[in-house]
Amino acid sequence: MTASAGEAGTDGAPTPTPPDELEQLSTKELHDRAMRYAEKHLDVKFLWSLLKMIPVAETISGDEGEADYDIQSGKGLIYDAVHSGDGKLGEALRPVFLDYLRRHPDA
Repeated sequence: MTASAGEAGTDGAPTPTPPDELEQLSTKELHDRAMRYAEKHLDVKFLWSLLKMIPVAETISGDEGEADYDIQSGKGLIYDAVHSGDGKLGEALRPVFLDYLRRHPDA
C-alpha cells in the first residue's frame, strides 16, 4: 500500500502533493493546508502577506466595507486570516493558497 499525496511515506516523511492535484481541492482545503503549514513552520512572511492581501481580496469579492474596516483594524485582519478560506474571500484568495502550496509541496 502506498501513501497518498500529503500522507507520510514509508520513511515517515510526507509525500508531496503534485501541483495538479492541488487544483482539485476545495478552497477551504487549500486554506487549511496552507495555514497548517505556515503555522507549523512559523512562516510569518506568508501570514503577513496574507494579512496585507485580505483588504484587496475583500474589495474584489464585493465587500468594500469590510476592506475599509480591516485597513483601520489589525484585529479584523487577524480574524480574517483565520477565516480567509471561507466564502467569497476564500475564493478571491484561492490563487494565493495554490501558489503557496506549490512552493511548499510537502505541505
